[in-house]
Amino acid sequence: MPNMKRIMILVLVLLFLVFGATAGYIILLDLSFVDALYMTIITISTVGYTEVAEMTKAAQVFSIFVIVTSVGTVGFVISRIGAFFTRGHLNEIWRRNRMEKNIEHLKDHYIIAGSGETGFYIIQQFQNRGVPFVVIEKDSEVIEELKEAEVDHIAGDATHEEVLRRAHIERAKGLVATLSKDADNVFVVLTARQMNKNLHIVARAIDKNAHQKLKRAGANYTVSPNEIGGRKMAAMMLKPSTTYFMENIIHTEDITLELEEIEIFPKSRLCHKRLEEARISDRTGLIVLAIKHDEDEKFRFNPRAEEILSPHDKIIVIGQQDQIDTLKDLAKEQAE
Repeated sequence: MPNMKRIMILVLVLLFLVFGATAGYIILLDLSFVDALYMTIITISTVGYTEVAEMTKAAQVFSIFVIVTSVGTVGFVISRIGAFFTRGHLNEIWRRNRMEKNIEHLKDHYIIAGSGETGFYIIQQFQNRGVPFVVIEKDSEVIEELKEAEVDHIAGDATHEEVLRRAHIERAKGLVATLSKDADNVFVVLTARQMNKNLHIVARAIDKNAHQKLKRAGANYTVSPNEIGGRKMAAMMLKPSTTYFMENIIHTEDITLELEEIEIFPKSRLCHKRLEEARISDRTGLIVLAIKHDEDEKFRFNPRAEEILSPHDKIIVIGQQDQIDTLKDLAKEQAE
């Protein structure tokens, strides 16, 4: 808040001038506080009203000093305060206060540690999904970009524990570590895991040897942008039709299909039913791609119709968002 601090200093200088002059008139003319303040105001403002007491030589000299000192000071202070408001600083303060209130009330949110090129793609996805999140960034240029995009953020180093606390990591649902150095990502993951044992953590791995370090530090999953980029480029060369399908069928201007993981709750209408009986495709229009039973470590792709849906099983489906929302309601709905 450097601009606000300057304004506060200028206001304090102006108040010092007013009360200093008031004290001078009290001493020189033996006036009450109100009369002395009145003399100060008419002197500083140079309006020329009648004095409240007979001016002595000392008071006249003092008035000259006050006028000479105050004219330049008051003009400078008023011009700076005017510039403060006309340049949009007030709006910036309002936006900052609103952002801080948003961050203060975050719960079950996601934290993005580092918002470089990878981070901005994550921000776009989170915004499209409408999920609550906050970004931690220390680069001043990137922070300005976040301000322009009106993204809730915290200016600071994500490797510091107090910065993670400001992001309310104890109430967070997940954290994405996308810093530019593997060592920093490892430190963020390690610190975050100690502060929230239930946090879901995804970390960026730059070096091919960083995956295991990040997982040992506490990351649930690691992602290598270079590896993903290489696989996609190879797929575009070797399987162009498949790549075209993924880029132009799943994501088009008219329709967007989503992959989603749905958990079956214990009292759901779907619980203890065979996949065939659940009629998920008929009731929602979704395609069931895989099932992961609670006791299994891996997903079963292209599940059979005889698969039994048990409490806390997870199913992977593909379809439109409104269809996914319908299935979420079914998965939570209590049986009669």
